[in-house]
Amino acid sequence: MPDLLLELFSEEIPARMQAKAADDLRRLVTEKLVAEGLVYEGAKAFATPRRLALTVHGIPARQPDLKTERRGPKVGGPDAAVQGFLKATGLKSLDEAKIQRDAKGDFYIALIEKAGRDAIDVLAEILPVIIRTFPWPKSMRWGARSGKPGSLSWVRPLHAIIATFGPETEEPDVVKFSVDGIETGQTTYGHRFMAPGAISVRRFEDYEAKLKAAKVILDPQARKDIIFADAKELTFAQGFELVEDQVLLDEVSGLVEWPVVMMGSFEEEYLAIPDEVIRATIRNNQKCFVVKDPKTGKLTNKFVLTANIEASDGGKTIVAGNERVIRPRLSDAKFFYETDLKTKLEDRLPKFEQIVFHEKLGTQAERIKRIERLAAEIAPLVGADVAKATRAAHLAKADLLTEVVGEFPEVQGLMGRYYALAQGEDVSVAAACEEHYKPQGPADRVPTDPVSVAVALADKIDTLVGFWAIDEKPTGSKDPYALRRAALGVIRLIAENALRLSLMKVAASALGGMSVKPADAQKLPNDLLAFFADRLKVQLREQGARHDLVDAVFALGGQDDLLMIVRCVEALGKFLETDDGKNLLAGIKRASNILGIEEKKDKRAFDGVPDTALYSLGEEKALAKAIGEVKAEASAAVAKEDFAAAMSAMAKLRPPVDAFFEKVRVNDDDAKVRENRLKLLNEIRSATRAVADFSKIQD
Repeated sequence: MPDLLLELFSEEIPARMQAKAADDLRRLVTEKLVAEGLVYEGAKAFATPRRLALTVHGIPARQPDLKTERRGPKVGGPDAAVQGFLKATGLKSLDEAKIQRDAKGDFYIALIEKAGRDAIDVLAEILPVIIRTFPWPKSMRWGARSGKPGSLSWVRPLHAIIATFGPETEEPDVVKFSVDGIETGQTTYGHRFMAPGAISVRRFEDYEAKLKAAKVILDPQARKDIIFADAKELTFAQGFELVEDQVLLDEVSGLVEWPVVMMGSFEEEYLAIPDEVIRATIRNNQKCFVVKDPKTGKLTNKFVLTANIEASDGGKTIVAGNERVIRPRLSDAKFFYETDLKTKLEDRLPKFEQIVFHEKLGTQAERIKRIERLAAEIAPLVGADVAKATRAAHLAKADLLTEVVGEFPEVQGLMGRYYALAQGEDVSVAAACEEHYKPQGPADRVPTDPVSVAVALADKIDTLVGFWAIDEKPTGSKDPYALRRAALGVIRLIAENALRLSLMKVAASALGGMSVKPADAQKLPNDLLAFFADRLKVQLREQGARHDLVDAVFALGGQDDLLMIVRCVEALGKFLETDDGKNLLAGIKRASNILGIEEKKDKRAFDGVPDTALYSLGEEKALAKAIGEVKAEASAAVAKEDFAAAMSAMAKLRPPVDAFFEKVRVNDDDAKVRENRLKLLNEIRSATRAVADFSKIQD
């Protein structure tokens, strides 16, 4: 079957837009093909700085013929309806229609046949529409060849379009269309400097090969592999080690079509700057990789750059140019760092009194005081020294006012640690200045130092309670204050450090320190706990746990010890994987279903203690006895937080529950016996709620 080759050749596409643009091109074209009945075999898109390319193989040469039936008016219906039917279907007379009978009578049916079109004609229709409406995040207009303003809005000026279609065994045809005066053809262009001439191509295979011969590596992944391998080899050959950076690698591969890796250097005096500042300076300004000494783990005065040309002088001029740019940037960074060291962190804090954190939540200075107070309260709960936690909370935000952080915001917190150590602060206090922001995402490290944990929890809980108090909660996909991330951070801090604390008490304490009060202060901790439950579901689901088990444990109410909940969910999950667990769940659900039906019918709840005198069958007595034993045993195990033992106790209910449903008729003719047996079913539900609400668990 025929293949499609499409290339959109333009001026330089920003690196950050290339990957999504390639994916959008593939998606838009293939979705439209399928919608037109042209089901393809495979598709792949590519991007370089100057082109988007797409190959789709296995496209049918022609659309399938379509046959559809259209129902018309009733036989003997009004003439106007009949004429409208004939006109809409293209029938010359009713003789060409067939008659179909249904419950309402006889109706005219038109059989409409629509011949499929050649795929190349369909492509000529859909491709220009896709190009004109392409979803660039930013686009521009430019002058057309006629000198008049063009009509096309594109990321950068578009120069040429390749569109060929045909089977492998034949010469492909050009898909004929034009966009803003640009006619489709078979011509592309190689590397801007090393092979700028026109290249005639036929299909994807020779297109990719001819581009490579013209110094263009089409596949972004291939460019990444070349850059990474050459950079590692170059640094290793000199006894160094590349500092890997996947985000930078992705960006650099989008800046070059023919990657050439080189190494430059800078003066050793700049190594007095913290490694992270050197890396940020070189990375942000010149998109270069830094290099470390594997013996010391510290950076060396080398960097790796990626050029887009094989220079005649071996790259000496390119390297020298990068060194000329990097040198003054490092000089600035060194000046900023040395200037920052002259002022103590504490001396910077008064400036926060003029900086508003949020118009409803006060200044940064007020927020720091709240975090200090809360960190002091949390410290004993997590095994931290109160004085150190308070001191760390006092200084943690101060580096936001330094020159280095002002220039490189990504090193906030980290610079706080450097400056705290430089001014002689305790090691734990300095570490907390950096770590109180953590974890900032699912892959980020969780602090383990108790002082860091106390300040990190205080910072995140103050944020959550504050925005809950002013009713600025996340809605849908919108979360401008990153509150979901803050909640997940709290959960990870608690779970991974095995901490025991009451979230509701801590939240209530945080609220007590707020100058703003919500309309219903009593409701806020419960609302926030529900939010944590949702975030915990997300966290556990990512770890492979079932979110319905979280619902089952939270449904008992009043439980805000996240570590206890996590452990209970884990034990419940393991229990439900056993035969006893599965069968007991089925029995409990059966009991709940019967109770639900009968409670609705009688408009009452069947609570209260069953009357033992009304037990007439051994299975009733055995179940009642087992419920009493299991309830006591499971409750005692939960109180000791031995959830495995609680599940073992629950398993003892399975045989008597199975026997009860096999031998006992719940809806007995005697109303008193029926009521008593329904109360016994309610006892099953009550006993299992010592662990979880099993009605929330999915089968």
